[in-house]
Amino acid sequence: MSVDGGGIRGIIPAMVLAEIEKRTGRSISSLFHLMAGTSTGGVIVLGLTKPNGKGKPQYSAAELAGLYEEKGKVIFSRSCWYRFTSLGRWADDKYPVQGILETFQEYFGTSRLKDALNDVLLTAYEIELRCPFFFRSSRAKNNPYYDFSMKDAAMATSAAPTYFEPCKIKIENSTDYYALIDGGVYANNPAMCAYVEAHWTQPDSGDHLLVSIGTGEQKLPLPYDKVKNWGLAQWAQPLMNIIFDGVNDTVDYQLRRLLHPEKDGICRYYRFQPEIKDEISLDDTSDENIRRLKKAGRALIREHHEDLETLCHQLMR
Repeated sequence: MSVDGGGIRGIIPAMVLAEIEKRTGRSISSLFHLMAGTSTGGVIVLGLTKPNGKGKPQYSAAELAGLYEEKGKVIFSRSCWYRFTSLGRWADDKYPVQGILETFQEYFGTSRLKDALNDVLLTAYEIELRCPFFFRSSRAKNNPYYDFSMKDAAMATSAAPTYFEPCKIKIENSTDYYALIDGGVYANNPAMCAYVEAHWTQPDSGDHLLVSIGTGEQKLPLPYDKVKNWGLAQWAQPLMNIIFDGVNDTVDYQLRRLLHPEKDGICRYYRFQPEIKDEISLDDTSDENIRRLKKAGRALIREHHEDLETLCHQLMR
């Protein structure tokens, strides 16, 4: 299972996962062997695999959907003084880290990657080594050097440039550290990372089922006559959306070719991704926007009712 990045729009995949839990009567962590996530998707994955001390997940998908309503304004908050000293966002990141740090401390406590109920894979990017960085619970279980706290992993995968400062994770019993930012810079849709990880960890398994859930794709047209004379200032924000959507769609294209139905007609790949006609920023926590996102989530579930029903039957088998 794979969940895209998308900030506050993470409420959409959380609702889809809650629907799967409702239909199957089982927790998501008991239905999948491997769960991958980027940014807000990584937070969802960690939340669904955090143990409660009794071998069960502490949070349901429905409870994690509620996180966005309850904690969104805490995570994406800044004082008037911070707005002034950061010059809006030109002289500093848009938000201080206190809100997101307190939220992750509350939700993940002292739990570590090795404690995850099943295999998880989170994406980040190391800015000093200039390379992708993966938080992998399977590696954490075998090597204490890579056993980071869930709180730190959540901070790192969510450290979106210009929104939050990079995350510095110190390595225990060492002076070394990792300097990490949001993995969305290279894998906003981590489904291909999940597929490769599954092949690597289970090389003899030729039968994979992959469920990929997006946070909404913005299909706002950019008319040629409007953009042909744009410069850097005009292209900055639209270009980020183009890159994210382009990467997401490319991964979707590749997986549809790799995991096409076999001769028996069984679906091996599901992609649940709503189309969002209005531009929705990653940090819009207004009540109106939360309602709009929940509406998009409910619409996605209705439109894919049959796919969800088929998927749930496959997962139960």
